[in-house]
Parts: sequence; C-alpha cells; structure tokens
Amino acid sequence: MSTLSRRTGLAAANQRPTGAILASLGMLGLATVAGAALLSRRVHPPRSHRGRYPKLVDSALFALPPSPVVDRRGAVHAGRRLNRAAGTIATSVLIDSAMEHYRGAFANKAMYTPLAVSALAIAASFHGHRDHAPAAHRARDAIYTAAGLTGIVGTAFHIYNITKRPGGICWQNLFYAAPLGAPAAISLSGMVGFLAERVRDNVPGTVPKVLGLPAGRVVSALTGVGLLGTVAEAGLLHFRGAFHNPAMLLPVTVPPAAAAFLGAATIGPAQHPRAFTRWWLRLTALLGVVGVGFHAIGVARNMGDWRNWTQNLQAGPPLPAPPSFTGLALAGLAALGLLHDNPDD
Repeated sequence: MSTLSRRTGLAAANQRPTGAILASLGMLGLATVAGAALLSRRVHPPRSHRGRYPKLVDSALFALPPSPVVDRRGAVHAGRRLNRAAGTIATSVLIDSAMEHYRGAFANKAMYTPLAVSALAIAASFHGHRDHAPAAHRARDAIYTAAGLTGIVGTAFHIYNITKRPGGICWQNLFYAAPLGAPAAISLSGMVGFLAERVRDNVPGTVPKVLGLPAGRVVSALTGVGLLGTVAEAGLLHFRGAFHNPAMLLPVTVPPAAAAFLGAATIGPAQHPRAFTRWWLRLTALLGVVGVGFHAIGVARNMGDWRNWTQNLQAGPPLPAPPSFTGLALAGLAALGLLHDNPDD
C-alpha cells in the first residue's frame, strides 16, 4: 500500500466518530431534552407557608426559623431562586477549581481556598433554598461575603501568575497561564447569594429593595454584568480554539443577548410580561447544560478518548465551566419574577 493510501485511510478513520464520541453525543441529546423540559416549567411563588421546616444541620447557627404566613410580594420566593442560582455557580466553581488546581499540583497552599469556600457556598445555598423566612441569615451572609472576597483575591493571584511569566501579559500567557477570569466565577456565586439575602430581608407585603433600590432592577442589572464577564472568559478560551466548531460561537452570542435583554428590563416598565426575555434566559440556561455535553465530546476526541480520562479531562475543554451560564440565567429569571410581582417599584 502506498504512503498516500495509508495517509488517506488514517484520515478517514480519524474523521469517523469513535464509540466514546457517539456515547457523548447520546448523553448530550438526553441532557438537552431533560434540561429543556425542566426549564420550560413555570414556577409560581407559593401563596402561603406555615409551620416549621426541619433543620439542615443540628446547630443553632443554621437552624431554620419559622416561615412567614404569606409572601405577597414574592421576595422570599425570589430569594430562594437566587440561592439556587448561587449554588449552581458554586458547584461549577468547586469542580472546575478542583480539576485545574489538581493539574497545578496545588503548588500553592492557597489553591485549596476556592475549594473550601465554594463547598461552603453550596451548603449555604442549599440551606437558603430550604429557608422560607423573610430575613437574611448571618451564616449565609458570611459565607457569600467570603466567596466574593475569595474571587477578588484569586483574580489578583492569577494576574500575578501571568505577569511573572516570560512575556508578561500576552496572548500566549492569557491562553495557557492561570485563567484570568476563572476566580471571578466564585465572586459571582457570592454576589448572587448576597443578593438573595438582601432580597428576602424585606418586610413582607412591601416592595423588595436592595440598598434602597428596587430589588428586581438591581438583580437584573448585576446579573447582566455577570453574564458579560462570563462571556469574556468563554470567548478568550474559544478564541484559543479558533472557533473550530461553529457551536463555539453560541457562548459568545446567546448570553450577550440575554444580558442586553436584562439591561432593557432594568430600565423598562416593571410589569411588562417579557415572555421573549424569559425564554431567551431559559435558552441561556440550557446552553450551560448543552455546553457540558459539547465539552465531553471534546474530551473524547483526544487520544485515548474516555479510556484515558485521567489525562484527557485535564487536556480537554473544562467540563464544569458551562453551568455558570445556567446559574446566571436562573438569577435573571428570578429578577424578572421580582419585576413582575412588584409593578409599582
């Protein structure tokens, strides 16, 4: 067989999807269907809550207080939705930072910090999801504040990591040094959780406010800014990959549009139904689910596919990164719910 024939045969073999890629495509389809079904459900705020909910842990610090009778303005319901959004982002951060810092062999002991803080943020978010009280919780506030500060300090560490390399701030180092925007994700989790506590910390029956401003507009604006920051990080890494797959354009087109729609909601009339914006945010949330599937396919395309998972998970696209879009989209949906439930703000 000639050299040209062998090369042609190898090229054809490389173009055929392997069993691992086919399995990843199947999981991607299932995840898309399941995510679309869950996100299409319209969740209405409960009319009333009575009684006492069980404790998450046996500690007075985390004990859940008695729930209010009526949540007329939907503040507690929105706060719980924001708690869930913060937990979604924190879960993405925990897995992503664990993988990236493991690849770095935890050379600096400070690299354990985001793992511990994001795990605490997940626990706080679950606790907030269970809490129906119209008041902020001191322990959750402390954890979310720590998450925000951890992201700021982590960003400073990553900037230092880039600047100390030969060439300083250049494309090569932005592509392959410590990811510049990754620590900001834990700050986003802290921000969303902090907003959850501020939203629920209002007198029942009154218009929810955050720092004296209408809560729906504040949450909408900050969520839009968070989406744009996440888009910048995804755009940098997909630019490194030369956008070789057209699907890589989705994270730099769908979320920016969602951010623009949230910006319009921030300054527009409060009671406007905004059905299209809601569905676009659901599409953005679904993008975070589908993105995991696409990244799984990217892992499977490396040499050895999933049989060599210990290496390919480190070398392939990061599996836990896309759900950050899901968490922020859920926060945006909570903001729209606040705006709709409080038309006179």
